[in-house]
Amino acid sequence: MAILVIYYSRSGNTQQMAHAVGEGVRAEGLEAVVKPVSETRVEELLEADGFILGSPTYYGTLAWPIKQFIDESVKYHGKLVGKVGGAFTSSGGAGGGNETTLLSMLQALLIHGMIIQGTSSGDHYGPVSVKSPDDKALERCRALGGRVAKLAKALADIQLRNM
Repeated sequence: MAILVIYYSRSGNTQQMAHAVGEGVRAEGLEAVVKPVSETRVEELLEADGFILGSPTYYGTLAWPIKQFIDESVKYHGKLVGKVGGAFTSSGGAGGGNETTLLSMLQALLIHGMIIQGTSSGDHYGPVSVKSPDDKALERCRALGGRVAKLAKALADIQLRNM
């Protein structure tokens, strides 16, 4: 089983977060494929058991390369149902639209019929880092990777993929 972690990063902050998400996936015994969006083919979504998107927050929403990737994924509408997903973001400030960025990515995953798990502690919709990720943000990234991996394994065990 494999979880794909797809990210866009200009400053390196989102990239650091992506690698921490991958660590969380691996800690649960699944393969983590951590790749920049520029090196990811949309067809890879079909092969993965789940995927997690990471983007910086730009003007309250996701970066264009991630949005473009989501737009290209439309050709697989109906074929990603039951896969597990999640999202994370980094930004320059606490009030710059972090939650709207996360929600815009999660909305796309939900429209694909994917299964999303939030958290009651910390960053409810997904990990957020303001500027360079600190230890707390990186731990939340690992936790996201772990939650997605656990859920993907549980779904595989009960074979809910073809509902």
